[in-house]
Amino acid sequence: MIDTLYIESAVAEHPRITAIRRRFPAARVVNCERYGEVFNPKAQNFRLQKQKPALIMARKHQKFVLPAPAGYGIGGERNYYFSHMLNCLYDCRYCFLQGMYQSANYVLFVNYEDFQQQIRDICRETPEEAIYFFSGYDCDSLAFEPVTGFAEAFLPVFAELPNAWLELRTKSTQIRGLLNRPALPRCVVAFSLSPDSVANKVEAKAPSPVKRIEAAAKLQQQGWQIGLRFDPLIYQHDYQDQYRQLFSQVFSAIDADALHSVSLGVFRLPEHFFKKMHKLYPEERLFASPLQNASGMVSYKAELEQAMMNDCGEMLLQYIPRERFFPCHL
Repeated sequence: MIDTLYIESAVAEHPRITAIRRRFPAARVVNCERYGEVFNPKAQNFRLQKQKPALIMARKHQKFVLPAPAGYGIGGERNYYFSHMLNCLYDCRYCFLQGMYQSANYVLFVNYEDFQQQIRDICRETPEEAIYFFSGYDCDSLAFEPVTGFAEAFLPVFAELPNAWLELRTKSTQIRGLLNRPALPRCVVAFSLSPDSVANKVEAKAPSPVKRIEAAAKLQQQGWQIGLRFDPLIYQHDYQDQYRQLFSQVFSAIDADALHSVSLGVFRLPEHFFKKMHKLYPEERLFASPLQNASGMVSYKAELEQAMMNDCGEMLLQYIPRERFFPCHL
């Protein structure tokens, strides 16, 4: 799976790196001083690297936890995100990461303890107020779990913080570690879902929607809080029928009354990300959709965006109470 490991010299003896090297004994090992030497140079081909990414292991030195963008949340007033990893195992064509980063290689920050300490510090600032932390912003929270042990390391920390909520956002079916431990009441395992017709075209390498739904159902049956993320909505001429079928499929397997939250949002990208992604994949039909640029953001034309949000929102509200519905208007 991983042919090349880049390792910052300062963390070469870190126990997590030692364990990962044991998982990939045949991998070529390249030492570097800072991960940016490998990850940041501009003369890289994201599309080519995505075929066989390397794993870069490094130490993050600052900004472990950051305020979430305005409008990003599931009911809390204080929202933060943190990224133990940069880039994703999957190759979803709409993903902003391919417009953000020069490299498709994975970066894993192994100094989990520094992230955990900042999370503790933030929680202690306002111990009576619920604080939400989102872990799937720059990567998939669970897809690389067998290698990184991310959830295994962070769930015990959140279990000790009575005002901390954790969202694990994922398209993955790597849930064995969660099933093997008691459910954490303040952890939301949030599955991103699309109709089959969308997933088959633009969610390369990701498990099928039906597999994700099955994983969510298994976790829910064991007491885990489940979130559903229908984001981004992707336009097709028959999108109403496609999403109606998806919602029917989801709620035939998932207990709507036990859901934590459901969010909805349309395809949208900063203009400079979009231009870079379109250059990488000029043949991609997704980028030929009825899109427009408004205030530096590329999305569907306003009337189409509103129609999609209204149509899909009304469908969802046939299954869930309004207080668990979080439409995203970033």
